Amino acid sequence: MPRQVKPAPDLAQQGERALSTLPGIGPAIANKLAAAGLLQLRDLWFWLPRSYEDRTRLTEIVDLRNGEVAQFEGRVASVEHGFRFRPLLRVHVQDDAGHTVALRFFHFRRQQVDQFKVGMRVRCHGTPRPGARGYEIVHPSYRLLAEADEAPLNDRLDPVYSVPESISAASMRRWVGLALEHLPADDAIELVPESDIRHLHLPKLRDALLTLHQPPADVDLALLQQGLHPAQRRIALEELLAHHLSLRRRRMSLRSEPAIALVDQQQQVEKLLAALPFKLTHAQERSLQAVIADLSAHAPMMRLLQGDVGSGKTVVAALAAMHAVGAGYQAAIMAPTDLLSEQHFKNLDAWLTPLGVRVVRLSGRVVGKARAETLKAIAEGEAQVVVGTHALMQEAIAFKSLAFVVIDEQHRFGVQQRLALRDKGLAAGCIPHQLVMTATPIPRTLAMSAYADLDVSVIDELPPGRTPIQTVAIDAQRRDELVARVQAACAEGRQAYWVCTLIDESDEIEAQAAEATLASLQERMPNLRIGMVHGRIKPKARQDTMAQFKQGALDILVATTVIEVGVDVPNASLMVIENAERLGLAQLHQLRGRVGRGTAASTCVLMYQSPLGAIARERIDTLRATTDGFKIAEKDMALRGPGELLGTRQTGLAAFRVADLMRDADLLPTLHVIADDMLLHRPTIADQLVARWVGSAERYASA
Repeated sequence: MPRQVKPAPDLAQQGERALSTLPGIGPAIANKLAAAGLLQLRDLWFWLPRSYEDRTRLTEIVDLRNGEVAQFEGRVASVEHGFRFRPLLRVHVQDDAGHTVALRFFHFRRQQVDQFKVGMRVRCHGTPRPGARGYEIVHPSYRLLAEADEAPLNDRLDPVYSVPESISAASMRRWVGLALEHLPADDAIELVPESDIRHLHLPKLRDALLTLHQPPADVDLALLQQGLHPAQRRIALEELLAHHLSLRRRRMSLRSEPAIALVDQQQQVEKLLAALPFKLTHAQERSLQAVIADLSAHAPMMRLLQGDVGSGKTVVAALAAMHAVGAGYQAAIMAPTDLLSEQHFKNLDAWLTPLGVRVVRLSGRVVGKARAETLKAIAEGEAQVVVGTHALMQEAIAFKSLAFVVIDEQHRFGVQQRLALRDKGLAAGCIPHQLVMTATPIPRTLAMSAYADLDVSVIDELPPGRTPIQTVAIDAQRRDELVARVQAACAEGRQAYWVCTLIDESDEIEAQAAEATLASLQERMPNLRIGMVHGRIKPKARQDTMAQFKQGALDILVATTVIEVGVDVPNASLMVIENAERLGLAQLHQLRGRVGRGTAASTCVLMYQSPLGAIARERIDTLRATTDGFKIAEKDMALRGPGELLGTRQTGLAAFRVADLMRDADLLPTLHVIADDMLLHRPTIADQLVARWVGSAERYASA
C-alpha cells in the first residue's frame, strides 16, 4: 500500500520576498547580489558561511601560537608609523605581564593612526606570525575599548561569508541575519521527511541552518572545519539529493521523448566484426551488446562508456556507428581536439571505408571548397559517419538523418556544447541516441551522483599483449643521466616521447618548453632523429610528424600534452614527462597510456623540479604505485575535487556548496532511496528541492 502523501508545504509566502526589501539593499546592490544568484530571502538562508571566526574567548598573549587564529587583549605600548619605503603603521600591544605582540598595517588612514593612544585598551583578532621581535599580526581586526567597558565576549562564532564584488563582509553578515529572522517553522521549510533520515541521527533543516549561521560557543569547531558536523551533514544530504533528483528527472523527461529504434538491417556490425584484425575482449563485447540494446529501443540512449587508456572504446563506438548506418541513418563522433579527431578519422576510415561506408572529417581547419563539399555530403546524407571537433555544432552544419551521437572525452566539452550537438538530430523529429566516452575512469561514488542520468558501461580489461608500464620519478638535476638512458634505448631500436608542459619559454613558470627542449636534445643527441608536435603547429605538418614517428622515421617525439589522448605507436616504449609536478593525476595517467602499447617492456619517467609540494608528491607516489585507472581516479578526486575531475565547474552542477562526494559518500545510498520514493509519490516536493539547490542549472543536467 503506498504511503500517505503529505501535501507540499506552501513556501510562496516563506522566503520569497525580494532582497531589496531588506534595509541597505538598493537597486545597484540588488543587481550585484542577483549576479551571485541571490534574489530572495531564502537564497540567503542557504548562503552558508565558508569559515568561522572565534571571538567567544580570549587567549593570553604568552599562549599565542604561530598560524593559530586567536583573540587577545592588551594596552597600546607604542605606535610607529612612517612612509620611508612604503606606508607602515606598527602598534605594539602589551598585557599586564609585559608580553608584547605587534600589529602591522600597510593600508591605513591618518584617523586610524590617531585612534591608537598609548595606554588605551584594545581587543584584537588575527593570525600571529613570527616577526623580527616576537609575534606580529598583519592587518588584524581590532576594537578599541573604553576604560570602563566590560566588553562581553560573543556567545556565538562569527560566520565568514563569501561576498560578491564590492559588498562588505559586515553587510553580508547583517543581511543574512535579517533574512534568518524570517526563517519559517520546521514544517514550512522541511522537504525531507524525518522518517527517511532518522537512522542518520541528523537535525531538522531549520536547526541545521541556524547552527551553521550562528554556531554556539561550545560547538565542535574541529567537526565544522572538517565538514563533518551533523548540521553540515544534514545540508549536504539535501544538496546531494537535489542534484541527484535533477539528473534523474531530466533523464525521465528525455527518455519520454521519441527516438528512432535502430535495426541493423544491412548487417553492418557483423561485417565490421569480421573485417577487424583482432577479436573484441569480453568487456568490449559486453559493452557493445548494452549499446546495441539501447539503440534498438524507442527511448533515446544515454550511456556512459568508460574505460582505461587503451582499453578499446573507439572500436565499440565504431561498431555502434555501424549499427546506425546499417539502419539507414547517420552517426557523428565529436572529439575535443583536432589531434584526437584526426586519430578517430584515421581509424574509422581504415575500418569502414573498405566496407563501403563513407566517413568524413570536419573541423574548424577544413575550409574552402573541401568544407563546402563536406557540408553538402552531410546535409544530403552521403556522409554516413561524421567525425569532428566542436565545429560539428555550428549552426551552418545540417544533418539529413542524425540518429546516433558519440562524444569522446566528454568532460572536456561544456554542457551547452553537448546539448547543441544532440539538438542536430531534432530535424528528423527525434532525439538522437547519445554515447559519451571517457578514458578518465569515474569513481563509482562520483558516477552514482554525477551521472545519475546515464547508464554506465565499463571496459575493465585491456586487450591481450599489452605490457605493464614501469613508472619512475627523478629529480630534474639528473637530466644528463636521463638523456643518456634515452639515447641508449633509441640505439636499441626503441622510440621515446619527451613531453613538455609549455610551447614557449616563460619567466613565470619553471617549465622546460617544447621549443627549448627540442633544441637541447638535438644538440645532445645529434645522431638521433627528433621531431616535435604541439597545438600551434599547422595540422598538415603535425600529421606528417606524427606519421613519421609512427612509421619509425623518428626516434624521439618532443610534444606538449596534445598527445594525451588518441595517439597509438606500439614501438614507443619510453616516455619522459617534464615538470610532472605541474600536471594532475588523470592527465599524467593519460599521458603514460601512450606507451605500453606493444610487446616491449615500457617505462614512464616523471621528471620533477625540487622541492616537491605535498600534493605533487602524492600524485607522483600514486602513479608509481599503480596503473589502475579507477584507483588513480579516486585519488585524483580526493586531491582535486569532483568538479575538476568531471570538467563541470562551468555548469554549476558539481560546484557543491556544502556537500563533498568523497567525504559524504556514505549518504548516497540513503538519498537514492529517498529519490525513488519522492519521484514516485511526491513529485511536487522534488520540484521544490531542485529549485532550492539547483535552479536554472538543472536544464543542462542531461547533457
